[in-house]
Amino acid sequence: MKIVHIANFYGPKSGGIKTTLHQLGTGYVARGHSFTYIVPGTGFYCEESTSGTKITMPSIEIPFSGGYRIIRNNRDVKKLLITLKPDVLEISDRFTLSKIGAWAGQRNIAAVVFSHETLSGLAKNYFPFSLKRIVDWHNRRLSSRFKHVITTTEFASKEFEEIKTTNLVRVPLGVDLDKFSPYLRNEEFRKDLLQGADVLLVHCGRMSREKHPARSIEALKVLLERGINARLIYVGIGPMYVDLREKSKNLPVTFLGYIADRERLAEILATADVSLAPGPIETFCLAALESLAAGTPVVASNTSAVGEFLLINTSEPVGAIAGNTGHEFANAIERVLEMRHDPKLPQRCFHQAENFPWSATLSLMLKLHGDSQEVKRRLRAA
Repeated sequence: MKIVHIANFYGPKSGGIKTTLHQLGTGYVARGHSFTYIVPGTGFYCEESTSGTKITMPSIEIPFSGGYRIIRNNRDVKKLLITLKPDVLEISDRFTLSKIGAWAGQRNIAAVVFSHETLSGLAKNYFPFSLKRIVDWHNRRLSSRFKHVITTTEFASKEFEEIKTTNLVRVPLGVDLDKFSPYLRNEEFRKDLLQGADVLLVHCGRMSREKHPARSIEALKVLLERGINARLIYVGIGPMYVDLREKSKNLPVTFLGYIADRERLAEILATADVSLAPGPIETFCLAALESLAAGTPVVASNTSAVGEFLLINTSEPVGAIAGNTGHEFANAIERVLEMRHDPKLPQRCFHQAENFPWSATLSLMLKLHGDSQEVKRRLRAA
């Protein structure tokens, strides 16, 4: 099968979308399929990788986005698709690339779209008034242009379920269980990161407005006022980087920037005491799942999807959820720090992450694409 994936907001310092593309591509290729991914760049280039064939196309940098780019001309994308002749088309941009879904359908190319964002959440985040009618209209139009709309969590599915979308499919993302592990915890490295503190907090993610990265600093201030000697580590970059540096002046905060080395990132996550995911509209949050795989419990916003995989309503949770204030996050962090007295917690976190292997994501995607061999493989496994 020839699979082509088009994604905007992909770049050298991208997070979840890049990880998802590379994991899917590697899996497709390993199972004998052809995979090409088309992403924005500074020009037209083509290169081979273990994740498939990567094609970059001329693009426009989005102002104030911290370097994110979108493909400049969809006509050129269509011309390229005519040359590539895909059997299946995957889209990771519900806004600027949605017309390509309808175009593909007219040419009998099965096209699916990933809804990586919740439009209703974005609207509430940026506008003080309701845009529900516009959101519903956009989501109906989006679903009409594709064979399937793919969401990754119950939270992400909600806005489509409200309008009774019939071609909605849920496919959870995964985590690299070989790369992220509690056994990577490094006490010497931990001392270096703590710089004299007792508690190590890590915030891994893009520094953009909708993710509310300043919430972690707000929580840190409350913890310090309560006499908890904590240090906060930021991993990532984004348009709010300078603002966060300003807010953290005279506070025990370290900015490590974007870390391309996944092994190093895994070590950082495993070495922390608590991982913070304050984004109120996260539809999955790979960094949170990677933290669990590294044995580190997570504190997340109670309005995001992250709580869905923290086992909150069980006797053995692997994190906590909090209201969207610094005080509420500080309270949740303290509860999780109490949980850290249980020596089995890191393994519980890892075992929960084991429920989300990339192999399961891959199998669901191939089944969705009608791969008969995948269906037979799943039947044999059952």
